[in-house]
Amino acid sequence: MTTQGTADPQEGTAGERPAKTVKCVVWDLDHTLWDGILLEDGEAPLRPGLREVIVELDRRGILHSVASRNDHDAATAALRRHGLLDYFLYPQINWNAKSSSIRSIAASLNLGLEAFAFVDDDAFERGEVAFELPELLCVDAADAAGLADRPEFSPRFVTEDSARRREMYRADQERTRVEQEFTGPQEAFLATLGMTLTVLPAQEEDLRRAEELTVRTHQLNTTGYTYSYEELDAFRRSDTHELLVARLEDRHGPYGTIGLVLLAGDPGAWTVKLLLMSCRVMSRGVGGVIINLLRRRARAAGVRLLAEYLPNGRNRMMLITYKFTGFRQLTDDDGPALFEADLTDVPGDPQYLTVQAPSLQPPSLQPPSAEPPSGEDASGEGPQ
Repeated sequence: MTTQGTADPQEGTAGERPAKTVKCVVWDLDHTLWDGILLEDGEAPLRPGLREVIVELDRRGILHSVASRNDHDAATAALRRHGLLDYFLYPQINWNAKSSSIRSIAASLNLGLEAFAFVDDDAFERGEVAFELPELLCVDAADAAGLADRPEFSPRFVTEDSARRREMYRADQERTRVEQEFTGPQEAFLATLGMTLTVLPAQEEDLRRAEELTVRTHQLNTTGYTYSYEELDAFRRSDTHELLVARLEDRHGPYGTIGLVLLAGDPGAWTVKLLLMSCRVMSRGVGGVIINLLRRRARAAGVRLLAEYLPNGRNRMMLITYKFTGFRQLTDDDGPALFEADLTDVPGDPQYLTVQAPSLQPPSLQPPSAEPPSGEDASGEGPQ
């Protein structure tokens, strides 16, 4: 069951997520992706229907990789002959345990292991992976042709960013290669990228990607709240909320929509109900830049800036980000936490990043009106 935000726009539902939302499928090769054993049979034909499965899942934004005990050069050449090599990111074709290969893929993609599915014909290999990596979904190769029909592989929306996800990860590979070859300090490398961050009020066409971000993003997520398209649209239209999207691009190409901010307005204070960033921009310092933008806007509006934080087991980085950007904790350490920002000394944007926020001045949040809108009672809650 997918748990999403509540009907009351002041609150979301945290903690629970879809039982399994697959972001990457890792394929075995022999007797799985193709029939036979490549090193014995030479020409190993693709199994019926699997090309179509790979192409369709790629269109939905689900990534692919390989974990195969095989000869690297021969297997790579076979994938190229079949026209599939470009679909596989960070393929691990070696003689290591497949659980080890999947760990390597997960680290390269910066995705949690629970986001992976592993397809193999061999029950022993599936058992080894299931024992070492119990978070994974293991699939018998006999069932692989039906993957596109399973709910774990069927995101509610397919956005423009979804369809371009593999392309954006390829660009990340190139960024990583260039960074590894760079010999100067990190900030000097970031300056070579020519990054531009754009922060804008969400429009209706942004909502599918916004919902996708709330479901997919676990690490760089301050609360773990998930919201549906309809709830996000209500926030977008609300006089007491502001929904912002952040996009990033550099000389290697666009990262797409990589961030989401949900602000709630109360008399004298704004509260960050949700701040999340794609894990692909973890090392770009974007989260701190967005927070400082919010701090400057709150100071200009003469209001306090509060922020909620709810630990989910993987988002401690966002707690550290709040503490490093001038927030002090107002509540106890255990459980949900409320922070308040210091607005007296807000640093400017880093020189390596151009920030564009053309529609964010003057601040648009308004405190709740004295009388509830038509259809709501005095508590602010609508019909149940």
